[in-house]
Amino acid sequence: MQETIILGIDPGTTIMGFGVIKTKGKSSVEMIEMGALHLSKYKDHALKLKKIFDKCSQLIETHSPDVMAVEAPFFGKNVQSMLKLGRAQGVAFSAALSREVQIAEYAPRKVKKAITGSGSASKEQVAGMVQRTLKLTDDQMPKHLDATDGLAVALCHHFQLSSPSMKKGGSGWKAFIAENPGRVSG
Repeated sequence: MQETIILGIDPGTTIMGFGVIKTKGKSSVEMIEMGALHLSKYKDHALKLKKIFDKCSQLIETHSPDVMAVEAPFFGKNVQSMLKLGRAQGVAFSAALSREVQIAEYAPRKVKKAITGSGSASKEQVAGMVQRTLKLTDDQMPKHLDATDGLAVALCHHFQLSSPSMKKGGSGWKAFIAENPGRVSG
């Protein structure tokens, strides 16, 4: 079975979540690292972007991922927030591109649907499913859910690659349950 390392990034200019998973085949998935880069202490937006670039570069150097999966900015009413998130995403892309790491981008609703089955799931619901999927203990769970969001993006990419129904946009709960019996408790 081929081993794949996936770096998941939940970009943000206040907190950037990240997670690294290792997969073997379709069913073996383990967490390698997760965390959150806290940027609120930096007032200069350009400095925040440099910190994001540096952290993404360090994660790439440390883990040599096959792909970086990044959550796309959501569409909101605050244009300034959208611009800042877009810049954060672009800086993460630049770190991957400068090291020739493949990039995959997923909409927030697609990530939530891939992890929980619902595109409108809360951060807490996503974190709970990430915990169950990766068999993380309560002690391993982070204080800030941005870290589990980073893992969720990485898992979304893994599911995208390994599940024909995800590639076609999903075909409902029956397909999800049939393809993920270990993720559904009876």
